[in-house]
Amino acid sequence: MRFNFRSTVQTTVTMGVAIAALSFPSLPAVAQTLSEKILAMETSLEREFEDYFGADLAEVTQNPADIAQTLAEVGTATGTKPAVLWAIPRGDHLHLVLITPNGEPVVRDLYDVDDATLRRTVRAFHREIQFSLSGNPLQGSQQLHQWLIEPFEADFLATEEIDTILFCLGNGLRSLPLAALYDGEQFLLEKYSLTRIPAFNLIQTDYVNLDAGAFLAMGASQFEDQSPLPSVPLELDTITQELTVARPPQAQWQGETFLNEAFTLDNLERSLSTQQPEIVHLATHALFEGNDPESSYIQLWQNKLRLSDFDEISWNSPAIELLILSACRTAVGDDEAELGFAGLALQAGVKSAIASLWDVSDTGTLILMSEFYRQLGQTTTKAEALRQAQLAMLRGDARIAEGQLVLPRGTMPLPEVLQDTDITDLSAPFYWAGFTMISSPW
Repeated sequence: MRFNFRSTVQTTVTMGVAIAALSFPSLPAVAQTLSEKILAMETSLEREFEDYFGADLAEVTQNPADIAQTLAEVGTATGTKPAVLWAIPRGDHLHLVLITPNGEPVVRDLYDVDDATLRRTVRAFHREIQFSLSGNPLQGSQQLHQWLIEPFEADFLATEEIDTILFCLGNGLRSLPLAALYDGEQFLLEKYSLTRIPAFNLIQTDYVNLDAGAFLAMGASQFEDQSPLPSVPLELDTITQELTVARPPQAQWQGETFLNEAFTLDNLERSLSTQQPEIVHLATHALFEGNDPESSYIQLWQNKLRLSDFDEISWNSPAIELLILSACRTAVGDDEAELGFAGLALQAGVKSAIASLWDVSDTGTLILMSEFYRQLGQTTTKAEALRQAQLAMLRGDARIAEGQLVLPRGTMPLPEVLQDTDITDLSAPFYWAGFTMISSPW
């Protein structure tokens, strides 16, 4: 499909061409107008999340120049080259904006991609992933890559050596499995660390190197009214091993683990208060549905922790760097459910979150989490640790063979309850693309 797009380019020379062609009065006036439009877009996103959660959130204060400077500063601190890409459906077209470190905004409006066309393609992409358990690229992934990435890739992403993309997505795109977008040769995961953000002004942009700290790991393998998660005990044991005994003494974490009957709200709140963990890992069912935060929940042992109750818990006391939900799903195609999912870190008051867009297999979850925690602290950013874990699955470095979990660090036996699994190849996007970073990649 050919694009019919209108663009505003970032450099003085090309901006000048655009001014001449479109008869704008002067360069400063055009830049100011564009800055105001991006601020208005960020403000609109902020209000959308505020309305959904019924809460006041951070104020929109960073204009495009501030955002570009922040990207440059955090890029220097982390040794990365981050960029922000907004993709906002606007009824009759798809509105795209890219900001790179110390750069001016680059705008692309795709008038061949109306909302109906976009949503139809996203739904088809989700169906392809769910029903194709091979590693073959999918048609929808290539079309969406062509729309979202190609307008910027050659001239900006590649030229500026961008390696981390923060996606701010509008309605209908928030549940998109970004890692599985495909350019005809590579998945997006193979080129960039990825995260989805509610708005740039709503995320924490400070950088903390996750060396050794405190962690809390909780979960349930049995439920009264939901399907069991038999690999959860091993998942919690693996997390503990990767953060403690598998590391040198100076890099070992301290933590608590609670399973099944001990997975209670009282234990959660007590551990948050006394241990003040930097990482909280919840291995349990979680569901994001529409209507309002009351419809979405995290399943504890006997209770449901509603998203609407999150603000009653001291998640950010003093500051949680990472919240992980390893067995959750969102109602794909439901705009309000996707708002709740995209705003998970906001509502919990944590810096970053990792969650799954759909029900990923127990075995796939176990393997990905094992490798993620091995990478955490060895890579500079949390998003890169997740990327490396997903790449291990995509490339076959993390797999199942002869009843063993084969991981880059060695092998370990499958739990007895998973011994009869017929899953061996975990390279298909279904197994790894559902896991996504939410909010800050740092």
